[in-house]
Amino acid sequence: MEFYEREQERQRQTAAQRVAERVPERREHETVLASPGGVAVADTAERVAKRVDRLSRFYGDGSLLEPGAAEPAARLEKIINTVDYVGVRYLDAGVAAARTVGRVNIRDEGGRTVGYGTGSMVSPSLFLTNHHVLPDAGTAGTSMVEFNYQDGVDGRPLAVAAYALAPDRFFLADEGLDFALVAVDAPAAELAALGHNRLIEAEGKAIIGEFVTIVQHPRGDRKQVALRENKIVDIPERFLHYAADTEPGSSGSPVFNDQWEVVALHHASVPVPEPEETGEFVNEGIRISRICAMVRETSVPEAQRALVDELFAPPEAESAASLQSSAVGPPPVSAPVSRPAERAMAAVPLAQTREGMVTIPLEVTVRLADALPSEAARETEAIDPDYSDRDGYDPAFLARPLPMPVPSPDLAAVASAELRYHHFSVVMHRQRALALFTACNIDGRSSRRPRRDSDRWFFDPRLPAGEQTGEDVYRANDLDRGHLVRRLDPAWGTEVMALAANDDTFHFTNSTPQHHAFNAGQTLWLGLEDYVLNNADNQDLAVSVFTGPVLAEDDDVYRGVRLPRQFWKIVAMVGASGELSVTGYLLSQAVLIADLAGKETFSYGAYKTYQVPVRRIGELTGLAVDPHVQADPLERLEAVPAPREVVRAEDLIL
Repeated sequence: MEFYEREQERQRQTAAQRVAERVPERREHETVLASPGGVAVADTAERVAKRVDRLSRFYGDGSLLEPGAAEPAARLEKIINTVDYVGVRYLDAGVAAARTVGRVNIRDEGGRTVGYGTGSMVSPSLFLTNHHVLPDAGTAGTSMVEFNYQDGVDGRPLAVAAYALAPDRFFLADEGLDFALVAVDAPAAELAALGHNRLIEAEGKAIIGEFVTIVQHPRGDRKQVALRENKIVDIPERFLHYAADTEPGSSGSPVFNDQWEVVALHHASVPVPEPEETGEFVNEGIRISRICAMVRETSVPEAQRALVDELFAPPEAESAASLQSSAVGPPPVSAPVSRPAERAMAAVPLAQTREGMVTIPLEVTVRLADALPSEAARETEAIDPDYSDRDGYDPAFLARPLPMPVPSPDLAAVASAELRYHHFSVVMHRQRALALFTACNIDGRSSRRPRRDSDRWFFDPRLPAGEQTGEDVYRANDLDRGHLVRRLDPAWGTEVMALAANDDTFHFTNSTPQHHAFNAGQTLWLGLEDYVLNNADNQDLAVSVFTGPVLAEDDDVYRGVRLPRQFWKIVAMVGASGELSVTGYLLSQAVLIADLAGKETFSYGAYKTYQVPVRRIGELTGLAVDPHVQADPLERLEAVPAPREVVRAEDLIL
């Protein structure tokens, strides 16, 4: 069993023991809460008085504190009740509070993701999660945190901001209270944009019967929130017990009261010995006041004392303003992962830019499960959010340099900048929302075959969503998301790099709508690269491949997208003689070949692969491919050849 799973299970068992021991207290609380005005008397008089005091100052109603005013229980009824509505400020403040919450990717020394957790910024520099999520500085040093891993109001993913952790700067953890505080390795301005939820040492933030809200990443999924009906049912000395929907991956989530103050650090969900009024599960969080006391009492190096002091609000700041979340400002659209490239292969879903948008998700989690996400489930989420370390297509990859095609002046006006991925690049036609071309380097000597059990495609945040063809065109029809750069072509190098490159091919920028009969067809088209790589007279077992659709003006429109009818490929290698060989291919219907540039009646099927002069591809696409044409063996023939149908590998002229 992985260390993370063992620690999680150990914490769950100790929590289960505490929950079992408190059955009589919880049942007594349930009985009192069920009576009229029960929320005002279910807890101790001292705790109710502290709660009234804090709420009175929060809402600025000084009359509630005047001498001779009603008793605390009566005053509490003026502020707290059990109706299912709250003021709109609850959502406004929740937007800021939720922005501070991030998903922790727990990684081993080899960079492999072994689990997920949740945590939140609690100062300008420090991030709080569970000890069983980050048990030591070594684990923190190999792990990372992602913010904005959530959907926007339009249902599309936001841009993810991912950062390494900096335990060498600050790390403090306690197994008994199951917390870990760690510095985040990110520019101060970017962390300031996320904001933080200040830890409040004073008691009076919650009483039995009140509701709590938990912002979390259940099972490592997108950020979600468990809203209402999450009632505090018991308050042991160091813990908080509440009924709520949480799952593995929610460990380290902040537990908020209705004023969006952090009242506890969630760490376990356990079944009750016998079904109770509040359900079959009780959740346990560590009281923030107890964590604050532990941090205060812990001796830290002088260089780290300033970071500890930042955690706590000064007494004079205990006002209505300071009691609210410190998280202000717009969320970052994207941010780099501050770590070496090999560690940057983050399991992060790609996000779509929604600049200036702030959102709080309102999805309620209802599943209960113990297992960590399967390897397949984790793998489908593997997208590195740091595009700065992607080298893209390398023109000097082969023994003879070969540049990418160059768009004509007309195309240059609608062409995107080069989008670099691991071992390949894409240039988009921004109006057609499809690729003009892709360029990929393939190294047969270090190729790998990383597994991918299911397909999940992602927008590239460097382009607006409207300039990419996404999921809508593929729903409920026979269209496939056709890879232009094949999934395994860039998957070479180290195991980590190969997996990251493989995942990069699942960007919508690398996808073109293709009929299933073509995409699954048995034409040599799908095996051209393999043949040239492994069977031709290839000097270094290296190939550079350029691929794209033929974007014709009269392509038929379907769901707002003009569907390409033809596809092209240019394959380059260096033979044993040291000469560069560049060959061109078209995939088309047989009726197209008589006049490749002419109009046609669109239909699916009857696709065949043809070898054509590379210069013909340049004419069809508007791409300048002069260096490629010069190395085309068909250019050395006395007569200009007609398109040559390729049925067998032997038909190729290399």
